[in-house]
Amino acid sequence: METKQIEKVLKAPAPHMVGDGFRVHNFFPGGYQINMSPFFLMDYGSKIEFSARKEPRGVGVHPHRGFETVTIAYHGAVAHHDSYGNSGVIYPGDVQWMTAASGVLHKEYHETNYSLTGGPFQMVQLWVNLPAKDKMGKPGYQAIKQADMAHFDVPGDGGKIEIIAGNYEGIKGNATTFSPIELYNARLNKGGQATFNFPGHYNTGFMVIEGSIKINGSETAAADHFVHFGNKGTMIKIEALENSVILILSGAPIDEPIAQYGPFLMNTEAEIHQAIEDYNHGKFGYLED
Repeated sequence: METKQIEKVLKAPAPHMVGDGFRVHNFFPGGYQINMSPFFLMDYGSKIEFSARKEPRGVGVHPHRGFETVTIAYHGAVAHHDSYGNSGVIYPGDVQWMTAASGVLHKEYHETNYSLTGGPFQMVQLWVNLPAKDKMGKPGYQAIKQADMAHFDVPGDGGKIEIIAGNYEGIKGNATTFSPIELYNARLNKGGQATFNFPGHYNTGFMVIEGSIKINGSETAAADHFVHFGNKGTMIKIEALENSVILILSGAPIDEPIAQYGPFLMNTEAEIHQAIEDYNHGKFGYLED
């Protein structure tokens, strides 16, 4: 089995604020010009301390169309409301998977109790592109609690692999996806080892959330770095050099044209113009700010 080679180990780009509650490093598409389709965007919120505050920080009401947002919490707590009546809170280890599809309004902000106490905050948000045939489908929402998440126990007390989406060692992840996607949290104890096998053409990357790892027996990557792999070979081996958390992303590229404007991700400029018009005419529903 051929080893999938590392293209680059990328350090976190300079951060920026999204609203007043999310300090993020945009690894792609803005920070680095890498192809990670079907993952269009990754904002990584490295660990930061927020002070206590009565009024929760966050991002006000805004629209999306044509893709899915996947939010993964590592520290802190994030609340969500959308114009389809979905709402929920994700705590460390939980995942919120929102399918915007034909259009939705939503808002995201720090959960009330977390806001009142403050503390560490760390998260990842992915934008997962939808195939053209699904872009105008019905919006949806999947809340995946860590306690209910499918997982694989790494032998020798090496830790565990939480399967958010896809299939690892015959264990199927919780999330329903529109294209082939593998998305895991690898939580490895020091010395823990894990092997991953993905089709050669899949776009693959590892986000090191905590700790540090050795990859394929040679190169190392520390926290707040993204490991981008090439499109040849299938096998990746990692070893935790200390207690580590790694977000594993791999998926079949969606070989379709992309047109993007702000919160809209479609296939043509005409579809972008239609999205703007539909939003301006209230077709995404209503949500109080």
